[in-house]
Amino acid sequence: MKITGTEISGDAVEVSGAEIVVKCLQAEGVEYIFGYPGGAVLFIYDELFKQDKVRHVLVRHEQAAAHAADAYSRASQKVGVCLVTSGPGVTNAVTGIATAYMDSIPMVILSGQVPTHAIGQDAFQEVDAVGITRPCVKHNFLVKDVRELAATIKKAFVIASTGRPGPVLVDIPKDVTVAKTPFHYPDSAAMRSYNPVTKGHPGQIKKAAQLILEAKRPMIYSGGGVILSDSAPLLARLVKTLGFPVTNTLMGLGGYPGDDRQFLGMLGMHGTYEANMAMQHCDVLVAVGARFDDRVIGNPGHFGQVPRKIIHIDVDPSSISKRVKVDVPIVGHVPDVLEELLRQLEPQAAKVDQKALAAWWAQIELWRGRDCLRYDRASAIIKPQLVVEKLYEVTKGDAFITSDVGQHQMWAAQFYKFAKPRRWINSGGLGTMGVGLPYAMGAQLANPGATVACVTGEASFTMCIQELSTCKQYRLPLKIVLLNNRYMGMVRQWQQFFHGNRYSESYMDALPDFVKLAESFGHVGMRIEKPGDVEGALKEAFARKNDLVFMDFLTDQTENVYPMVPGGKGLSEMILSEEL
Repeated sequence: MKITGTEISGDAVEVSGAEIVVKCLQAEGVEYIFGYPGGAVLFIYDELFKQDKVRHVLVRHEQAAAHAADAYSRASQKVGVCLVTSGPGVTNAVTGIATAYMDSIPMVILSGQVPTHAIGQDAFQEVDAVGITRPCVKHNFLVKDVRELAATIKKAFVIASTGRPGPVLVDIPKDVTVAKTPFHYPDSAAMRSYNPVTKGHPGQIKKAAQLILEAKRPMIYSGGGVILSDSAPLLARLVKTLGFPVTNTLMGLGGYPGDDRQFLGMLGMHGTYEANMAMQHCDVLVAVGARFDDRVIGNPGHFGQVPRKIIHIDVDPSSISKRVKVDVPIVGHVPDVLEELLRQLEPQAAKVDQKALAAWWAQIELWRGRDCLRYDRASAIIKPQLVVEKLYEVTKGDAFITSDVGQHQMWAAQFYKFAKPRRWINSGGLGTMGVGLPYAMGAQLANPGATVACVTGEASFTMCIQELSTCKQYRLPLKIVLLNNRYMGMVRQWQQFFHGNRYSESYMDALPDFVKLAESFGHVGMRIEKPGDVEGALKEAFARKNDLVFMDFLTDQTENVYPMVPGGKGLSEMILSEEL
């Protein structure tokens, strides 16, 4: 008999749905799958056991499986994959799915489901996974026929990774994993209702080029779309060709080198004074792969008070003019649009009004002179900003940095000068506490041998602390930088500013001994209490190449993140440290 692929002419070889799942993952080149077993997915786990191409990483909670797959994607340019069982397995993963959805991360979630005949019968460990996840996925599927399984998984990977990326869930009943059918994995997946635009409209790009060349006070504002589309080199070409100032959103850090003079720092609620003022007072704004969200521009009404022309480049048409009306919308894949825009601009760059641009830069330098990120460097108590600055120096700016959510996240964003894309991994849109450690796991597995550090706070870290066990099992040599102020820091800051210093439930009154805790998991623990010991501790930790080192830095409990744009205020209405 003649064998062609996985089928034999005359008699097709039938394989189980569980085997099809694994064969599909192999065909997609999936290297790691993060998961936790349970009854509805045991046949899939059995097939994973029988092969060695797709490696499974056993997390200690399904939320961490989703977070680790998310970070694996962010740090590798690949689609992250996780596997969870039915009922509480998939509901535990929902927070991680929603986190990926808000930040447009390509991810495929495989969830087990009760047998098809039991669906809707309140069976043991049954939930409506499709209904529950519908608001926080790009798309989802319930596969009721094993003959549709391979094609559905192919569709999931295509949908997750094209257009505006996002998580896609495939819910697989247990009996579908048992049923058999011939296996064929399609090379592509054509979907009549899904055809994302890639090329920008030529007329719109021409209008944008004309506006840019006429600008007197230009500004380039880039976001996570630049990172996700691997467009950082094109963004750098645009900025250098024009000589314009540039800012990144929290999600866009690393999209332009953070140590370059034309970079004004991050913008937004905790952005720099110079970035926010330039955003507010520019006359032509070029938005690239960003969505004008509330933490970036503050009050849209205040933002709209200054007349300006706005060019908005984004692959998702629903993001354009959603919060801010734009003048030149360009729907398309960011690199395709930037290539065409540069093709038109580079021969005409001399037309930029250099006199006006010089005056604009002079104004920006005055704003920069406010030194909005200064802090007390003579403090006898460890300042969290100092720890991040020293982290940057010790790692030479070349580490993968993950963070949880809170003050420590903002200090990491402000003081670690990210020079490369995909090195800064944090939860932007959903603001999910607990992501830092599983994010670091995913980033390390995606980049073996690289330096990975997790900047975290004691409130966030305790949410997924069980993953220290996963790190031990898979020998992940992460470096954990705990900025320990014994408070839910950002909650305390808001309570100080806006709630009359009434610190309702923001004080962490029963913290563990983190050093002993880390040691109990088999890792190295260090406690640092003096500013003079910060640099030495970091050097010692990073010298231990094969160990997970947990550094507990006891920091100033009263330190706040500045600048700060209060909720409901505009970009130029920042609170600076000297104003309090």
